[in-house]
Amino acid sequence: MDLRKLKKLIDLVKESGIEELEITEGEEKVRINSGSKTVTASVASSLMTPTHVEMPRQAEVAVISADDESSSVDEGFDMKSPMVGTFYRASDPDSAPFIEVGQSVTEGETLCIIEAMKLLNEIEAEKSGIIKKILVENGQPIEFGQSLFIIV
Repeated sequence: MDLRKLKKLIDLVKESGIEELEITEGEEKVRINSGSKTVTASVASSLMTPTHVEMPRQAEVAVISADDESSSVDEGFDMKSPMVGTFYRASDPDSAPFIEVGQSVTEGETLCIIEAMKLLNEIEAEKSGIIKKILVENGQPIEFGQSLFIIV
């Protein structure tokens, strides 16, 4: 695999915030893992030896402060993302959002859409109640387990 291509993949992993990426092309296999304080890239083929590249990891950006999150979780049900993807409040840009703050929702009702790998996944309420907070902006990339809503 071309060294320029490998560097570009490492940069993309760092910018996107994903934990791990694995690509196989023929006999070559590249695995980039940013789960620790380093980004590791290893290339396995009959012609190349594994490569280890260390780069500083950038601090993650939080949507709300730790104090806000802990007090919010204490006051209601913390609805978390079941997957990594892009958060959307409506089915398309011209439609009204599925829910608004203060709206009553029932268990199983669609709250948002998460786009993952070009698939649109409807995320349903895990609990009935009233939407107290929407913790994510429309079009924002989200991580697995990230808080999306507070339902009381």
